[in-house]
Amino acid sequence: MTAPVELVVASGNAKKLFEIRALLEPLGVRTLAPSDVGGLPDVDEDAPDFEGNARKKAASGALACGRWCLADDSGLVVDALHGAPGVFSARFAGEHGNDAANNALLLERLAEVAPDPARRTAAFECAVALARPDGTVVATTRGRVGGRILTAASGVGGFGYDPLFALDDPEVPDHPGTGRSFADLGPEVKGAVSHRGRALRALVERLPDVFAEHA
Repeated sequence: MTAPVELVVASGNAKKLFEIRALLEPLGVRTLAPSDVGGLPDVDEDAPDFEGNARKKAASGALACGRWCLADDSGLVVDALHGAPGVFSARFAGEHGNDAANNALLLERLAEVAPDPARRTAAFECAVALARPDGTVVATTRGRVGGRILTAASGVGGFGYDPLFALDDPEVPDHPGTGRSFADLGPEVKGAVSHRGRALRALVERLPDVFAEHA
């Protein structure tokens, strides 16, 4: 890829930044954290869907730092909870980013409405947005991976709902990780099938055309 692929990632989540960097840099994309550009302003994630929040964060970040900026918004969608926690995934239990509380509340809610493991179908969904330095969003992509919610946490890797989310995706029905939690899979295996990995790879495929059009 000959395009100038250096992107600021508009996220204050250190674990997410690490994961995005690990996914993008092997594809030839250098990533900068907000701290590398003097910090970025907080953004109210009040859009009704993941793409709306990703677009807001990418546009705000690009305007603030004057660079190409990437942002994602992602979350867990549980069928038995009518799509919850959805865009509220990071603050499901009230406090933003409290993984332990969010996971505990998820288990509590599912114990009430879906004690049968067969009814615990879910998906991780991710939207990625790319904004040019003037804040114009020029590309968005999405990724999704199917799974089921376990009855207890498993594994020590990952973050968020990873210890409770077991891979069960129709796109990779014979994947050796099927039935294991994302926290059990390890970053490389998880990244190959994850919602975020799928969305980011789709974006990278579009980068040469995007930069050619908007350079």
